[in-house]
Amino acid sequence: MNGRSLPHLQTAVPGPESRAWVDRLAQRECPAITARRARRAAALGAADDDPIVWDAAVGANIRDVDGNIFVDLAAGFGVMGVGHRNPAVVAAAQAQADTLLHAMGDACPDRRRIELLEALATLSGLDRAILGSSGADAVEAALKTAKIATGRDGVLAFAGGYHGLSYGTLAATGYKKGAFQAPFAGQLGGHVRHHPYGGALPTVAELADIGAVLVEPIQGRGGMRVPPAGWLAGLIAVAHEAGAVVIFDEIYTGFGRTGTWFRFQAEGVQPDLVCVGKGMGGGFPISACLGRAEVMDAWGASQGEALHTQTFLGNPLGCAMALAAIGEIGGMLGRVAVLEAAIRAGCAARGWAVQGAGLLLGVVLPDAFVISRRLLQAGYLALPAGEHSEVLALTPPFTLTDEQLEGMFAALDAAVGEAG
Repeated sequence: MNGRSLPHLQTAVPGPESRAWVDRLAQRECPAITARRARRAAALGAADDDPIVWDAAVGANIRDVDGNIFVDLAAGFGVMGVGHRNPAVVAAAQAQADTLLHAMGDACPDRRRIELLEALATLSGLDRAILGSSGADAVEAALKTAKIATGRDGVLAFAGGYHGLSYGTLAATGYKKGAFQAPFAGQLGGHVRHHPYGGALPTVAELADIGAVLVEPIQGRGGMRVPPAGWLAGLIAVAHEAGAVVIFDEIYTGFGRTGTWFRFQAEGVQPDLVCVGKGMGGGFPISACLGRAEVMDAWGASQGEALHTQTFLGNPLGCAMALAAIGEIGGMLGRVAVLEAAIRAGCAARGWAVQGAGLLLGVVLPDAFVISRRLLQAGYLALPAGEHSEVLALTPPFTLTDEQLEGMFAALDAAVGEAG
């Protein structure tokens, strides 16, 4: 396995070692976390299969505990844009681990944190940032900032949008509300309203009590949905006229995933706050809420007890890895464009519609869940997306090779034929 390998399967998928490890997992992990798919798969007429258990990964390859080698078309939920175990990111992690693993959040910064904040400002054109450990952290920091800046509690979010599952973000998540929100509805408050994504814009009057307008420039988990041309610009104009702060959730779309550093740059618009994560850290859990100084400075100066912080804010190891990942991404944007064009051409030749941009793509296929399971049996890891699993998500590492892409289409042809 060298990152460029085609699938090599030497057991059934999942193999006996994966099944054994998942059996151990089931004894200790909350049952709501990792899906043991036997019952669901049987209901769908697919194979009785648990997930594979990973052992190692490099480039666009994964090896499981049974020694099977897979091609990764998901990049760990879009995280591994620069490829698994990217040499520059690994070297940065090793060097940092030899000097400093942890600082003290808001109390005592280190040099890597300051360098990362400077790099983020240069890339985004946004002056300030609040670092975090997850996408949900970044969105919650943005929602707090909007409240501080406007004095308004109201949040406008969008149907099908996914912003995280912590309480602050769960209220704003419009994706599969019946599943994610319903059990906790009594604790979520009534400050969030959901508007149709890509439809008629809200009016200024409808935003009178709104402090934050939270939107994904492309809905990722919601199905790689791209709004109509000009819609985001119109949304920003209406929101600003109403005095609201506009937050772009670019956790999924940022750091080269859609072909530019950030999607707002491709759209030619300027939100007030931008939430980033996933591909930012090269595999380390780190995120940021980036913002214009006029909005961020509404927080005021620290009085010695930070109003928003966390123990691992600006972790030195994460900042070092993020700096290395940023250094790699710039040279990969051309490859993102090449792969996008090849995927679109291959799908067009087969009569399949494609949604999204860059390497945040969704192939519109019936029974995308079943097709994703059939792909796994052939050695390709991909996930379904959309409210009804109506698209097959393709979010591979930017290092995916032409040969691996050709193999994907051959496996996909077989999976679609078998499902049909």
